Amino acid sequence: FDLLRRGHFAVVGPAFPKFTTMSYIAHFVEVRIEPRTRRVRMPRVVSIADCGRVITPRTAASQVRSGVVWAFGAALREGTEVDPRYGGFLNNDLADYVVPVNADIGDIDVGFIDQPDPLANTIGLKGLGEVAMVGAAAAIANAIFHATGKRLREMPFRVEHLL
Repeated sequence: FDLLRRGHFAVVGPAFPKFTTMSYIAHFVEVRIEPRTRRVRMPRVVSIADCGRVITPRTAASQVRSGVVWAFGAALREGTEVDPRYGGFLNNDLADYVVPVNADIGDIDVGFIDQPDPLANTIGLKGLGEVAMVGAAAAIANAIFHATGKRLREMPFRVEHLL
């Protein structure tokens, strides 16, 4: 309790278990940036996921692809515009909220490390939903950095951030 009183983190038992039941994913993103307009295109993404046993590969690959599209929208299109004076949302419907369409999305190649994890559960599978989106947005930001030399730290990445 002495550590806790001084503001330090204190737990009973090990803070980090010897194993984890989380999924991991690596994204490799290729971007092309038009020199005059600075518009960002994403022609190819390769995603490799370690999510334990893959029961239905087609469904799991669709889950990863949808997470990459979600990240593309969050990183390059979507943005909640708030009225600074009254605090209301300026783009409160889909007519004013820009989301990605099929023409925006390039090839998304998905692969799996199909290794069951018996410590996670009896059939050895792990979750795959949100993990696909989280890393993809950061991979897009890193690809833009490698293409332009500009580090972007606030989503959505707008053209004015690249000028």
